[in-house]
Amino acid sequence: MATTLPASKILLVEDDPFLGGMYVTKLELEHFEVSLATDGESGIEQAKSFRPDLILLDILLPKKDGFSVLKELKADPVTMGIPVILLTTLGQKQDVVKGLDAGDVDYLIKAHFLPSEVIANIKDHLH
Repeated sequence: MATTLPASKILLVEDDPFLGGMYVTKLELEHFEVSLATDGESGIEQAKSFRPDLILLDILLPKKDGFSVLKELKADPVTMGIPVILLTTLGQKQDVVKGLDAGDVDYLIKAHFLPSEVIANIKDHLH
């Protein structure tokens, strides 16, 4: 009897209810275990408790912006090793550089990527 590997765990930090719901649905259809946080503070809390394999992080968030969240995650021994992909509407070069300098593994601009491409990118970073 073949054993199945546990599903990879994804934490999505997104405050837009439509986008959050769409990405949760698409990720679950790809057999990921998904947790959704709708603001920066709960994103940090869930990263510590849920222990995801990867975090998909928006930058424009209530309570704490994505750059602050990323900085905190990378400073905490519990979460520093979790890959973070920034998925945002901010496309200015300085924002991309700021994200990469803060420790994200990728920077995706929402308008430039279909959800299927975002999921392919997630899979690339998990394997």
